[in-house]
Amino acid sequence: MRRPFARALAGVLTLVAGAAVAPLAQAPRARADGVVIGGQPVSVGDNPWVVALASRDRFGRTRAGQFCGGVIVGPAKVVTAAHCLGANVLGGPVESVADLVVITGRNELTAVDQGREIAVRGARVNPAYDPVTNAGDLAVLELRESVPARSVLPMAATGHAGYAPGADATVYGWGDTSGFGDYADTLHAVGVTVLADENCRRAYPGDADGQYQEASMVCAGVREGGKDACQGDSGGPLVAQGRLIGLVSWGRGCGRADSPGVYTRIAPLIGFVGETGRRG
Repeated sequence: MRRPFARALAGVLTLVAGAAVAPLAQAPRARADGVVIGGQPVSVGDNPWVVALASRDRFGRTRAGQFCGGVIVGPAKVVTAAHCLGANVLGGPVESVADLVVITGRNELTAVDQGREIAVRGARVNPAYDPVTNAGDLAVLELRESVPARSVLPMAATGHAGYAPGADATVYGWGDTSGFGDYADTLHAVGVTVLADENCRRAYPGDADGQYQEASMVCAGVREGGKDACQGDSGGPLVAQGRLIGLVSWGRGCGRADSPGVYTRIAPLIGFVGETGRRG
């Protein structure tokens, strides 16, 4: 079943883009060593641009209220998936979430003495975002405080080699470890391969599972499956050759061999993100 990768509110059915809210299909259990399907622990210190979006008011104090990921692309600017800010995820409009923060510099979400929790000053959803198809699935968060320059990840412009089929990429997140709601507290990452648009169109031809749109999406995975983003990873980064090429957006199941992860393509949205975001 097609679904974005935001963590559902406790007791609320999982959000499915382009369809009525429905439970996540019980896909075969994927191989998983940690958060992000098939992932391994990594240090936030080595990847300081990865952040967690959190609201204890909406998601409880477990795991510091984390529900999505994000990426620092400017001194006070974070990009995430637009669907993370939807009323079906937050339980209301984003401006009603008074304690929305991004967590930086923290490996373990519950270690409140580590890193910083920076309040969100404002949010902008891509006006071209289509919640039916998930095209253009990107939003910008403006922070109340700035971060050091080393914490900013440049965005990949059109033509960057990171978008080429066969490029090695890495996806990061604090999400589900198995596709069955097994969350952990520490940041993980997993290596995947950027796939040709033709492969992505075959995987998602426009049936009930969704349609891949190459102008606004990029997909990545591994032939044998078992390595993927999953619930709770939405908005987190897909990085290739030191540049942000995508944001975790949607897919079918988690870690399935025939269903690569689909990511928001960053290059067409650099202008919307704004001039203070770094590009390369």
